[in-house]
Amino acid sequence: MKAPTVLLVDDEDELRRSVAQSLDLSGFTVRDFASGERAVDFVSQGFNGVVITDIRMPGMDGMTLMGRIRDIDPDIPVILTTGHGDVQLAVRAMREGAYDFIEKPFTPQHLADMAGRAMDRRQLVLENRELRAVAGKRDDIEARLPGRTAVMVDLRYRIRAVAATDADVLIIGDTGTGKEVAARALHDISQRAMKPFIVINCAALPEALIESELFGHEAGAFPGALRARFGKFEHARGGTVLLDEIGSMPFELQARLLRVIQDRSITRLGSNEAVPLDVRFIATSKADLEAEAAAGRFRADLLYRLNVVTLRVPSLKARIEDAPLLFFHLVNEACARYRREKVEVPASVIADISRRDWPGNVRELRNTADRFVLGLGLQPKEEADDADPTEKTLAERVSDYERRLIERALAAHGGNLKPVYESLGIGRKTLYEKMQKYGLDRHDHASGEKPH
Repeated sequence: MKAPTVLLVDDEDELRRSVAQSLDLSGFTVRDFASGERAVDFVSQGFNGVVITDIRMPGMDGMTLMGRIRDIDPDIPVILTTGHGDVQLAVRAMREGAYDFIEKPFTPQHLADMAGRAMDRRQLVLENRELRAVAGKRDDIEARLPGRTAVMVDLRYRIRAVAATDADVLIIGDTGTGKEVAARALHDISQRAMKPFIVINCAALPEALIESELFGHEAGAFPGALRARFGKFEHARGGTVLLDEIGSMPFELQARLLRVIQDRSITRLGSNEAVPLDVRFIATSKADLEAEAAAGRFRADLLYRLNVVTLRVPSLKARIEDAPLLFFHLVNEACARYRREKVEVPASVIADISRRDWPGNVRELRNTADRFVLGLGLQPKEEADDADPTEKTLAERVSDYERRLIERALAAHGGNLKPVYESLGIGRKTLYEKMQKYGLDRHDHASGEKPH
């Protein structure tokens, strides 16, 4: 494979030479061209590098050049530069596949950082093509966990590296960031992909039936056990067990789980015979398990067994540069899901998306994309109504605010009630009463493949 190369295209000779020199000093191999027509000749399906091009040039402009490059290989990153602050053009460029957009004047370091991230992405694309050619299978991690920031490029790289092993994995991240999506990706590109992927919601295990649910039981093990039953661990044989929000697992059950992970065997209730267990364990947690272990709420020995490899999924706020790209991705998904024609995303919407903090992370952004596709705007109707609250009494406005807080908490936690009432600082009974008062249903906020 040839050395990675930056193709730099700009019709302004002095500027082009200056940018080429700064990229060269940053360690890049650079070939510069005054026109897009000449640059196209150096692009091929296996081109190992990225393209940086000015938008407004005589002859073939940057948008046309990008289109020609995407016809050759849509995975070649194209960075567009312009001296014209045209936000509409930036939005169009992103929608048509630009890797990124940078406005002149820019600092050499800013462009070098952007080019470095683009180069990392291209290297991963080429490496994965080689792996797929060998393995004969498709890798769609970038579609599942999209993002161009360094943290997301690194996360995808680590997932691919770890997937080829049988190492147990701990995935840490805030609610709504995509922990379960990362876990499923790990399973789907591993050698266990054709075997079961069993999700165990540790926060929702029925206390009276925990051991039977996980370990199974023999006939007559307890009243009502009329026949033998496999537990979830046995159902996962040969595959992967996802221990979702493991920090919520009852402390007394953690000792039994530790033994299962150590011995890779289970004993059904009512039996003395150990059953071998060939599974991989992936655990997720929004809590800092080291702090939980230090406080005595989580077993330190279990933590050390689980975190052979630790993956951290960043919050959306920590990679806010990815928000527009993610929004386009989620809007397209929503159009397909609701069977709607593709919709245009105005520049004002992208600007709004980029300004928000997104405390609910990708899950909140997905809900926003759904509302946008359905023609309901970017925010719930109650929020929009509050723009002119003078017609409502104080009690009505307080009730509206309380309802929104509960609804947001339900959305952020996927309809799981325990973290909702804990985060709001109220009791379970109080939460139930308020949900009944406001007509809220937890199931409206639960989804089949929800990010965590």
